Amino acid sequence: MAIDPGLKSELQKHGIFILPFEELYNWSRKSSIWPLQFGLACCAIEMIATAASRYDLARFGAEVFRATPRQADLMIVAGTVTKKMAPQVVRLWNQMPEPKYCIAMGACAISGGPFKEGYNVLKGIDRYIPVDVHIPGCPPRPEALIHAIMTLQRKIAATDLEAGRRPRWYDPQAPAEFPVPQYGAHDLEPPANREIWHPPRNYREVTIDEVLKKG
Repeated sequence: MAIDPGLKSELQKHGIFILPFEELYNWSRKSSIWPLQFGLACCAIEMIATAASRYDLARFGAEVFRATPRQADLMIVAGTVTKKMAPQVVRLWNQMPEPKYCIAMGACAISGGPFKEGYNVLKGIDRYIPVDVHIPGCPPRPEALIHAIMTLQRKIAATDLEAGRRPRWYDPQAPAEFPVPQYGAHDLEPPANREIWHPPRNYREVTIDEVLKKG
């Protein structure tokens, strides 16, 4: 049932707010994000600075960094993910309760960064766990992390709870855990979680002569 905007505005002046339960539910979740307290490389220094007094992440309701994954709902992958550390990151993700979210902070967490061609660096944490927000940069500044938190909050606020459009954690058939990679003969096995990671298509470069021939 739609409420007249004028009546809604007058009620708000008296401290009475009328809103759908879905909006109240999403508001409460986006205003109480608890990140997991861990860092991997230099991006973690920027993450620490974001939570300190100068940038004050507490203004956005996400200042309670938890020391255990069982009390956290946001994983900030801050820094280079080596293949030795990747199984531990996925294991921490599996221990976090739903609903949970992930922010890939910095070029290394997104794609390997300047170490992309190294044999020991994972080319993106999104190969094993779903990433909600990517922050480019090397390293990204605290303002970039705050912007990512605000972007995630907008995503949480827009969560649809209607049957048929609910997120993955409401699906009873969805897997409760993601596969933890193991050390194989040459690389991590599996090399990626195919259910969530789809490699980009390789586009062949087209020359000017080929374009002219096609008209």
